[in-house]
Amino acid sequence: MAGASLFALLDDIATLLDDVSILTKVAAKKTAGVLGDDLALNAQQVTGVSANRELPVVWAVAKGSLVNKAILVPAALAISALEAWLKTKGFPIPIVVPLMMIGGAFLCYEGVEKLAHRFLHSKEEDAQHKAERAKALADEKVDMVAWEKDKVKGAIRTDFILSAEIIVLSLGVVSGQPFINQVTALVVIALGMTVFVYGLVAGIVKLDDAGLYLSRKGGAVAAFGRGLVASAPWLMKFLSVAGTLAMFLVGGGILVHNVPALHHFVLGLAGQTSVGWLVEALGNLIVGVIAGAVVLLAVTGIQKARGKAAAH
Repeated sequence: MAGASLFALLDDIATLLDDVSILTKVAAKKTAGVLGDDLALNAQQVTGVSANRELPVVWAVAKGSLVNKAILVPAALAISALEAWLKTKGFPIPIVVPLMMIGGAFLCYEGVEKLAHRFLHSKEEDAQHKAERAKALADEKVDMVAWEKDKVKGAIRTDFILSAEIIVLSLGVVSGQPFINQVTALVVIALGMTVFVYGLVAGIVKLDDAGLYLSRKGGAVAAFGRGLVASAPWLMKFLSVAGTLAMFLVGGGILVHNVPALHHFVLGLAGQTSVGWLVEALGNLIVGVIAGAVVLLAVTGIQKARGKAAAH
């Protein structure tokens, strides 16, 4: 009997892990848009930090990210439990889906904001900003310890927003599942994303140092090292572009999927061609850009109205 109970327990655990594995894979796909931007943003956060302080700064932000997720995961589970409880009481008030749509709209807004910054700000303005920052860092009066702490705090605040998006999108996948599956999947996603993102960020920020070290070895190794140094800026640009594109695809996809009229329209167009997946992706992309532009206009209007009110 004891052996049978043990095997039954192992079978239950295996089934649970299988379910969690499937949920985690789906959730990871849903959060792909956030990851590309997360990598680029966090790698940029250590810009200006001295080489010997880059990894400690990344580690400090990673610890802050874990604290963020320790707050967000229980909050997400509480929201899911509240929605389930309201259903049992005869009040089927959707909470997770609106949160997902807000998260999707925010992703699209961030994407459009990045595009607007890129096209509305000249290269001369960006170069001037970088020069001013370098001059400030070279000033002996600047407290580097305080500056680094501010840098870490800013990165952790940014991570909180990105982590909230990841957890909300993951919650949309696991809501309706047994509670233990929800807990396990969200914890796996939270830890996995943190280790993956900040491990990769640490590798990216040290890529040029590794290339510089190898370039001093001579021969083919030196050529490879010089290639690493030259590729580091291009890698950052690629991550930024891929992250922006993924924002529109994922954010737009969330909005399309949760607005029945849009969903049927996009699927109808996709069903009329042999490359339905491409048409569907383009539909998500277009909806994402339009939604992001609308949110950006609304935010800009609110900011201007507040500015006028403050002036009066």
